[in-house]
Amino acid sequence: MALHEQSHHSLATRRRTALLVIGDALALLVFAAIGRASHGEDAGLTALAQVTETAAPFIIGWFAVAPLIGAYRADITGAPQRMLARTTLTWLVAWPVSLGLRAFIRQTTIPLSFALVTFIAVLTIMTLWRSAFALIAARRS
Repeated sequence: MALHEQSHHSLATRRRTALLVIGDALALLVFAAIGRASHGEDAGLTALAQVTETAAPFIIGWFAVAPLIGAYRADITGAPQRMLARTTLTWLVAWPVSLGLRAFIRQTTIPLSFALVTFIAVLTIMTLWRSAFALIAARRS
């Protein structure tokens, strides 16, 4: 590969990763907004600070684990099945980290029902988002 092609490829990979990171953060904010709304709490754009505070342990947990698990590796971002598997693995590891952070920050315990709903809801949102991203990326490659 020529130097110019490598530079272009590297830029495209960095751009793809940046979009995925931004989308992951937004997906976790959507999860927090849905959760807040389901409990009758403010969840719209006017409550962005509160939604962000609610999402913070999940965002921190996800981004602490995702790079270590390889959730942003270039070879999976355009491969829907590998993206789905890596997203699931990442959330399996990030889920207890995120719940632990939430419990620590709020100085409270985590009810099993909350833990299970969180697991299913975040996994659903993240796999839908990241699978769609991988499908689009695969078509552009």
